[in-house]
Amino acid sequence: MMQYKKIASLKTADDFLSYAQSLGIELPFDKEMSQGPSSPLAQTLHVAGRKIGNRFAVLPMEGWDCLADGRPSELTLRRWRNFGLSGAKLIWGGEAAAVQHDGRSNPRQLMIDRNTVKDIENMRKVLLSAHAEKFGKTNDLLIGLQLTHSGRFSRPNEDKKLESKIVYRHPVLDRKFNIPQKHPVLSDNEISGIIKNYVEAARLSQEAGFDFVDVKHCHGYLGHEFLSAIERPGPYGGSFENRTRFLREIVAGIRREAPGLLIGVRLSLFDFVPFRKDPSGVGEPEPFSGTYPYAFGGDGTGQGIELREVYLFLDLLASLGIEMVCSTAGSPYYNPHIQRPALFPPCDGYLPPEDPLRGVARQLAVAGEIKKNRPNMTFVGTGYTYLQEWLPNVAQAIVGRGLIDSVGLGRMVLPYPDIVADILEGRPLKKARLCRTFSDCTTAPRNGMVSGCYPLDPDYKCRPEHEKISEIKRKLAK
Repeated sequence: MMQYKKIASLKTADDFLSYAQSLGIELPFDKEMSQGPSSPLAQTLHVAGRKIGNRFAVLPMEGWDCLADGRPSELTLRRWRNFGLSGAKLIWGGEAAAVQHDGRSNPRQLMIDRNTVKDIENMRKVLLSAHAEKFGKTNDLLIGLQLTHSGRFSRPNEDKKLESKIVYRHPVLDRKFNIPQKHPVLSDNEISGIIKNYVEAARLSQEAGFDFVDVKHCHGYLGHEFLSAIERPGPYGGSFENRTRFLREIVAGIRREAPGLLIGVRLSLFDFVPFRKDPSGVGEPEPFSGTYPYAFGGDGTGQGIELREVYLFLDLLASLGIEMVCSTAGSPYYNPHIQRPALFPPCDGYLPPEDPLRGVARQLAVAGEIKKNRPNMTFVGTGYTYLQEWLPNVAQAIVGRGLIDSVGLGRMVLPYPDIVADILEGRPLKKARLCRTFSDCTTAPRNGMVSGCYPLDPDYKCRPEHEKISEIKRKLAK
């Protein structure tokens, strides 16, 4: 495998730009960082009559650390408190909240229902209180909750077994995840029930004080799977109109039951064929024959991008009065190097088949192209964490050039929750706290442990899971 340079080894801006050039990629980049109110990253953003105080967003994450009944735990509240301390003014979902038990991606995922709503309301208030204490005001915050059903990646019970809820028979994913031929496909009636639960979850989110909900359509989860259900018969598959019926019926229900609640959609703008380890441990495409029609935003080859239906989907969102989109790509389950570029894979992953910087550039370029073509929509970008020291320079350039509206941060916020405040106030980055994409935050939940940054977060370093993860990594290294 080619040896990729670590970002930490690129000591100067010229080093970084020269290395990117050697890879044949271009990344918008400002060598000089602006400070104060004139900085592009400090500009306000207006969405549906609401003011957002700067151009940073916290992305939704799952901690595997809620209580068995779906209520937030002390670890969950700590994470939301850190979101409030971050300085970001847009909280895009913050946490993936399941709309029903059998749609949880893990037995400790947040779940919103009548029994948990008060605790989830308190979770939001913890964020607000922390933000007010540090920054003095909260009237320029916009806080959402991501609503999700994990579909074929549901593991709702303590035995952690996969209990897939599938929209259609997928010849590659069914084989990859050992889903037997007799496994049932969701019926139209079951889908109607899930839609009702989404609507009720949105109503409860409004009751809990959230400004908006994200109706998740990414990463291979249920909403995303509908978009590629070209071989499903009936009203929820086949044509583009039918494949988007799930979203349209959820939105109609939210408008009816929770009037005034804003709606956003986190969308995988493109997808690739699933990958697997080759004999050397490097990722390679899963075998398939002929065209690959199962990748929404794909060109049929399994490894190319074609955005025609993505633009149709964005036009549909606009017609439904949805102005906010959070961009992402692929899935953490079957092509993670596309979705979250990293140098070090989790325990069940593969070594990157390309320099992770290529994955970053791909996501940022596609999001920028879409923003230029749909300028009236508000886009939150993803894929910035791997940039590490050079994240501020790329973020400022992309926002300054109108290629994205808000810079979304996920894993980076776990070890370094106040990175946004440091960037906006012109302080040097704390390099010892920068996420280096060690992937322990994924290795932990893949082994039934709470997620967090075990290498860099001092609180997680002290947890017993830290040694367990270290042992797992030692065994893998042999």
